[in-house]
Amino acid sequence: MSEVIQNRSEILFLYEIENANPNGNPLDENRPRFDSEDSTVIVSDVRLKRTVRDYWYEYEGFNGENGQDIFVRETQYQEGDKSYVSDGKRRAKAFGESKEKVLEACIDVRTFGGVIPLAKASITLTGPTQFQMGRSLHKVEIATEQGTGAFASGDKKSQATFRTEYKVPYALIGFNGIINEKAAKYSQMTAADRALLLDGLWEGTKNLISRSKFGQTPVLMLVVNYKDASHIGNLRQRVALQTEKNELALRSLNDFKLDLSKLWASLKDSSDKIESIDLRLDDRLQLTQNVKIVHGKLDLNAL
Repeated sequence: MSEVIQNRSEILFLYEIENANPNGNPLDENRPRFDSEDSTVIVSDVRLKRTVRDYWYEYEGFNGENGQDIFVRETQYQEGDKSYVSDGKRRAKAFGESKEKVLEACIDVRTFGGVIPLAKASITLTGPTQFQMGRSLHKVEIATEQGTGAFASGDKKSQATFRTEYKVPYALIGFNGIINEKAAKYSQMTAADRALLLDGLWEGTKNLISRSKFGQTPVLMLVVNYKDASHIGNLRQRVALQTEKNELALRSLNDFKLDLSKLWASLKDSSDKIESIDLRLDDRLQLTQNVKIVHGKLDLNAL
């Protein structure tokens, strides 16, 4: 296992969504989570972490084999001829209720923290990696679509059931994130875990290909690696869209440019505290200012 993380990192992650539901609210007919005050859509940090966990499970081998696992995932157990979904305590028993065994095997607990329920107590680990709620960078409308199902609601019915879906025609959604080196000492998050986290954000978003989630694509991931425990904060709030269209009419990356001038200014002001800046861009993304990327690193001096 590689070395435990020693320095702080700050993440800005942007992705676009087209004609899909970024994060349905089960208490509101699964409509996209929405801030009615400013007409922006909201995505929970839990949804983003699920994206990463699913990527690790499906594509990186954290599936319970070869000593690599995801703690927060659905597992089943047998009693007689019936199968049941495991609860948290039964999941912890699979690791002998040992914090050390969970941390050794489970990348999601090392990275995001979690609660390990025991028979008579619990172990709580604060995750080194935390995300704010994601939010669209512009106003968005919610579209309602109606259709018919494949089956009737019951026997001897002459008509199939109707269904209603709620989608976002288009949105550019941004997340702020922090990787805290202090918490990493307790959860044992390593540099290798960090690399897999970033892969999970980018590639995991690409692989959201279920019917309600298909249409999401990562467009920008900026990771500021600091020399010490300081960080700038609120990177998303330093990003703006430049467009001649009504925000509600935006439908693709071709409809706007991304203005990062305030972000660049903040990075320059803190350059003495920054070790390096990783930057990954979708080649369709239009910026108001040219950037220079050398081997995946942003050249601040070229801004």
